[in-house]
Parts: sequence; C-alpha cells; structure tokens
Amino acid sequence: METNQRPYHLVVFGASGFTGQFVAEEVAREQVASGQSSSLPWAVAGRSREKLQRVLERAALKLGRPTLSSEVGIIICDVTNPASLDEMAKQAAIVLNCVGPYRFYGEPVVKACVENGTSCIDICGEPQFLELMYWKYHEKAAEKGAYIIGSSGFDSIPADLGVIYTKNKMNGTLTAVESFLTIHSGPEGLCIHDGTWKSAVYGFGDQSNLKKLRNEANLKPVPIIGPKLKRRWPLSYCRELSSYSVPFLGADVSVVRRTQRYLHETLEQSPVQYAAYINMGGITSVIKLMFAGLFFLFFVRFGIGRQLLIKFPWLFSFGYFSKQGPTQKQMDGSSFTLRFFGQGYSQGFGPEKGKPNTRICTQVKGPEPGYVATPIAMVQAAMTLLNDASDLPSMGGVFTPGAAFFRTKLIDRLNQRGMEFSVISSSEV
Repeated sequence: METNQRPYHLVVFGASGFTGQFVAEEVAREQVASGQSSSLPWAVAGRSREKLQRVLERAALKLGRPTLSSEVGIIICDVTNPASLDEMAKQAAIVLNCVGPYRFYGEPVVKACVENGTSCIDICGEPQFLELMYWKYHEKAAEKGAYIIGSSGFDSIPADLGVIYTKNKMNGTLTAVESFLTIHSGPEGLCIHDGTWKSAVYGFGDQSNLKKLRNEANLKPVPIIGPKLKRRWPLSYCRELSSYSVPFLGADVSVVRRTQRYLHETLEQSPVQYAAYINMGGITSVIKLMFAGLFFLFFVRFGIGRQLLIKFPWLFSFGYFSKQGPTQKQMDGSSFTLRFFGQGYSQGFGPEKGKPNTRICTQVKGPEPGYVATPIAMVQAAMTLLNDASDLPSMGGVFTPGAAFFRTKLIDRLNQRGMEFSVISSSEV
C-alpha cells in the first residue's frame, strides 16, 4: 500500500471513545511488538484534543512508554464536519474508524476515505450499514484504489476467517459449517459497554429497511453444494458441547455469506453454507436470556420502547450492558471460544455419490471479545493491509474481512497475538 505521500500510516478515529481508547493502546503495543516504533507513524483523531491527549497518557503509563504522547500525532475532526474528515483522510494511509453506531456516523467517514483514496477499517456489527456501504461505494472505492473493510473486530473476523481456516484445513470440499460461540467470564462476571447495546436496539428496530435493501439488490442465489444446512430450533441442545444454544443475532452470518458469495463469484470457489449460534450454558442461563429477549423484542418495536432500552441498558439486559462498560478485572477474566463443526466431501467424492462423508472441527480462541480481541483484530487487519499488499484483491473496493484477507497472513498474525486458530478433529464418516 502506498504510504510515502501520507504523514501517517494509521489514524485511529474516535480514539477517545470507549472502544477507541483500547484500539489506540493496541496500535502503540503493535509498534513495540513488531519493532516498528519509528517506521509506523500514526495519529489519534477526534473532537477534543484534551481527551485524545489523556488517552495517549493512559496508554503511555500502561505500556511503560513515557514519551508516547509526544510521538503520536493528534488530528482534530468531527463526524458532522465533512471538511475536517477530508483533512483527516488526506493525512492517513488507513483510517481505523471506531465511531458508532455506524448507521448514524459511519457513512461520512467512508465517503471521505473513498474520495481521498484512503483505506478504512471499521469494527461495525450492523449488517444494514455494512451491506449499504457496499452498494453505494464499492465501484468508487475500486476506482480510487481504496480498501473499505467493515466488521474487522470480534464482529466478524473470528467467524469469517474461521470458516476460511476450516475450509483450508479440510482434505476435500467443505459444504456446511455451524459455529458455536462460548463467552467465558471470571469471578467479576461479564459486562459490555452500552455502545454495542445501542447498535443492537437501532438495528432490530429497523429490520424492515434491511429486508428492503436485500430485496432491491435482487442477488442471484448462491448454489448449495450437498444437503441444505437445516436451521436449529430457537433453543437447541448442542451435544458436542453439552450446552443449550440460541441463534447468534450479530453480523457474523451476513458477513460470512457475503464472503462466500465473493469467493464463489470472483474465484469460482465452492461456497460454504453457514449458521451461527451462541452457547447459553445450563437451564438457568437460558431462562434468564428468555426473559431478557422477550423484554427486548417487545420494547424495540416502538419508539418510546427504544428510548427506554437505550436509557436503561443495565436494567433491560439483566446487567450484561452498562454505560460504564467492563472493569479491567472483568476484561482480564473474560475470554471466548468459537467452535466450528463442518461437513463435506473427501477428495474424489461429491454430492452425486451421496451424503457428506467428511467432518471437521476447528476453533478460534481468544481474550475478552469486545475490548481486547476487537482491537487486536482491527490493528492486525490494518497491519495486513500495510504489509501484504500483493495478496489483497487487485483493486480496491468495499470488502468483508474474508474477501480482503483470505490470501494474506492475517490468521498467522492473529495467532501470534493471542487469537488462536486450531484444528480439534478431522475424520471421514
């Protein structure tokens, strides 16, 4: 990627936000880990110089780098001021956009980056925004040579790259994958900042527009190889993991399906069917979730209900979401495991000869998903854009992580940073 003409390789936009502060810290950590302190010029960007300065000072203290705040640039810009976004984009090779909800604040950043030939990575988990940006900006981004890559945090790099990893490790043709997410918490419990909650509230409250967008796209169906993957019940028991599970309602399914469409249409690869679930543990957790889910689905249908959900996240989420976000102890004690169960056909065997005859189980394990794994994934995606240019799609455009990075060393980079991809088992049936 061309960086010679830009003062900064990376700019973290929204660095003073809850997630943005951890992304800025991760960029500083990456400088040390990769030995690129002098060759990775970067900056933080946002509305308040004082807040940005405090973020750098906290990172300097935490990482033992007293000179950090004087080494990092500060750019003042506001998502409501297009001229300031243009100025930021002109100074960066890649913008790491941490300002959400993206449905409200994401497009001006994408627009500024595309118009100025700047690549942009976000950590959006909102399918409507991600899909809309493709339809509006893909051709212009390709023309400008800008790579716009959404969902590059916990949503949805582990799922998207995990399916690709599973496909690469299977000795044959992978046709279908189910993933099961387990979130592990320590003695301090779990907590998620309410920014994620707001995105979910607005997303579920606007499902009709997502359906309308997909209907207008009128895409040709991707072929199904082998038996059609059956949907599980809204509440099902996973025997392999001895746990109850429910469908995972994040962006993973949308992102993985878009990647599989791209790989099939662009490279004629065999597409993989995909379904995502989240493990709830025992029956007590299931009952708690059912009550929270019923409250959520009822209130999210009405304007005043959405206002209540946003005003009182801790109450309506049964304590899982709060305006303060998790404590350091809660983050230190949390982790995730994403297990993939795949099926397909061994070499020389195919659908015309019967049912799938090969199974594989893989997993991605990592630290706390929202504010440790997400910054790691985002920063390593950016480092891959900078360093693996010859392995990226030949032209710019709007891409999923899997479409952009399937040929690159991103999985190796993640493995080195504590997000471990591994094969659990593989066998012919």
